[in-house]
Amino acid sequence: MDSVQAEIAATAARMVVEEGLEYGPAKRRAVRQLRLPPRAALPDNDTLDEAVREYIAVFCADTQPQELAALRRHALTWMERLAEFRPHLAGAVWNGTATRLSDIYLQLFCDDPKSAELALIDHDVNYEARTVTGFQGEPVEALSLSSLCPGLGETVGVHLLIHDLDDLRGALRPDGRGRVARGDATALRALLEME
Repeated sequence: MDSVQAEIAATAARMVVEEGLEYGPAKRRAVRQLRLPPRAALPDNDTLDEAVREYIAVFCADTQPQELAALRRHALTWMERLAEFRPHLAGAVWNGTATRLSDIYLQLFCDDPKSAELALIDHDVNYEARTVTGFQGEPVEALSLSSLCPGLGETVGVHLLIHDLDDLRGALRPDGRGRVARGDATALRALLEME
């Protein structure tokens, strides 16, 4: 990796941690902030992930572990509420880089894509529906809501990404480094016990 990509990664990592930006927007904003050409070669997500972990270790080591645990406990609460939809936690809360500014991303694997939405309606949960890119690159419905996280004492975003039940088979394969991009409630409980 060249020094320009390293500088983009370091700048983007600060934005991810301090502002709660997602990786893509943080990298693009870092390019603008550093006054680089718009087509500058961006660091890959693994490089940015390492930079985020380094930033947390240096600047947030005293607060981030408690914030992460609070977000994971809150995610588990939502996973238990939505158990019939086979929820899997993904994103920063799953991979351990979340701070109080991070949102919770739950991937639901449903027999009927509308069933999760109907469950929210039945429980009078206010949400916003939109379409986002799923983990396989296809468009999926996302139900976004705000929820009070007791461990943080503030509201956090919870995003429910609706996938077809058949997508679950390929969702649990580890990447080239042996990491799994998502975990179910049992896996999340194991992480919480280790903390």
